[in-house]
Amino acid sequence: MTQTGRRPGLFGHLFLSVGAMKAGTTWLYSVLEKHPELHFTPEKELHYFYHRYVDDRQLSDRRRLTLAKERYLEPFDPARANPDRVRLNLHWVTNYLQRPVDDLWYRNLFTRMRGETYNCDFSNLYTHLPQEAWPRIHADCTKLRVVYTMRHPVKRLWSHVKFHLQVTGKLDALSSWSPRQIHDFAKLPFIWDNAEYGVALRRMKAGLPRECLLPLFYEDMRSDPRGVLAGIEDFLEIPHHTYDEGLLGQKVNPSATIAMPAQFAEMFAEDFARIIDEIRAEGLEPPKAWLA
Repeated sequence: MTQTGRRPGLFGHLFLSVGAMKAGTTWLYSVLEKHPELHFTPEKELHYFYHRYVDDRQLSDRRRLTLAKERYLEPFDPARANPDRVRLNLHWVTNYLQRPVDDLWYRNLFTRMRGETYNCDFSNLYTHLPQEAWPRIHADCTKLRVVYTMRHPVKRLWSHVKFHLQVTGKLDALSSWSPRQIHDFAKLPFIWDNAEYGVALRRMKAGLPRECLLPLFYEDMRSDPRGVLAGIEDFLEIPHHTYDEGLLGQKVNPSATIAMPAQFAEMFAEDFARIIDEIRAEGLEPPKAWLA
């Protein structure tokens, strides 16, 4: 342990995807989990660092128990169940429900049974980590690599609004809300803060060495998935993998098909212009599709 109390190498080689909500992180996960050098736990979004540095209710006993019951402890038919799958689920739940929820708890979630190079954790909530969290996380890793994905601000925001209302059973509200109500909902912090790409980039760039951060654009992932995946593999310094063509073209976690109101972009035009300026100030050029 160092004089500052940090423990270099505690988390080993750690790969975090911290993209904005509805900006392609689930697609990335669905493809990269097939890479033999990348190890994911059964739970895609562990949210540990958000719990550690932002809100310590995120991984409360009740929340972890609820998730374990809903996803891993469902009744099974002994005549048809796969014993290995049941055993792995029980092993995972045992580790996941351990106390206390601390750095050792997080490290022990990664079993790396095949000897993979990286432990992987994809959580949109990590977008909101404070600047001071990043050097602390970095200090506890043998190697840390972070991917941050961004999407056309207007399309991402509309997709996020729809998706949240969809998963909370309130999608019908969009048919009756006025433009002002839609605007006010989109501006709620848990929605809008995901749009502040410049803020997130500044925090991560200030808290991480340059070689640790790779910003990506959703539009590039859709137009050139193989090229983007190869770039991520180079960033991680792992061999290129041949991915199934069906994986590359799939859509995951799609939002409901509801047309964007004509005035939606106009409501946030000044915000979006500022956000694009902030991205450019960080040395990045948004895709041409953003500017059309």
